[in-house]
Amino acid sequence: MQQIAELERRITAALERIGRGVDGLAAQPGPITGIDPEDVARLNEALDEERMANAQLSERLRAVRDKEAETKAALNARIADLTRQDEERGSELNRLRRTVAHLTDEISALRATAQSGLADPAQINRALLAELSALRATRAAEAAELADIVAALNPLIEEARTHA
Repeated sequence: MQQIAELERRITAALERIGRGVDGLAAQPGPITGIDPEDVARLNEALDEERMANAQLSERLRAVRDKEAETKAALNARIADLTRQDEERGSELNRLRRTVAHLTDEISALRATAQSGLADPAQINRALLAELSALRATRAAEAAELADIVAALNPLIEEARTHA
C-alpha cells in the first residue's frame, strides 16, 4: 500500500509540474525571442524523461493494483472455503454430540436393566446400535479432519514440485 501511495504522489507531482509549465507557456503574451536552442532541447529531453517516468509509474501502479486484486480474490476464496469447512465441522460436531448423548442414555438404560437382573435383548441391541452410531460419527469427524489436512497440504506439495 505504501508503494501505491508513493507512486500516486510521484505521478501527481509530475503532472503538476507539467501543468505549471503549460500554464507558464500560455501566459506569455507573444513569441519569445532569444531562446537558447540548447535550453529548448534540454527542456524537451526533461519533458520526455518525465513522460517516460510517468508511464513507468502508471504501469507499476497498474501492476500493483492487479496483484492486489488477485490477492484479494484468493483470500476471499480461502475465507469462503474455511467458512464452508467450519460449517461442516460444526454439523459433524453436533451430530457427534447427539450420538454420544444417545449412547449415554442407552448405556444408562442398559445398566439399569442389568442391575434389575432382567436382560432385555432389545435394550442391548439399542445400546449396541447407539455405540455403533457414535463410532461412525467419530470416524466421519476424523475423516473430515484428515480431508482438511490433505487439502491444506496439497498446495504446499504442488508448490514444492514446481520449485524442485
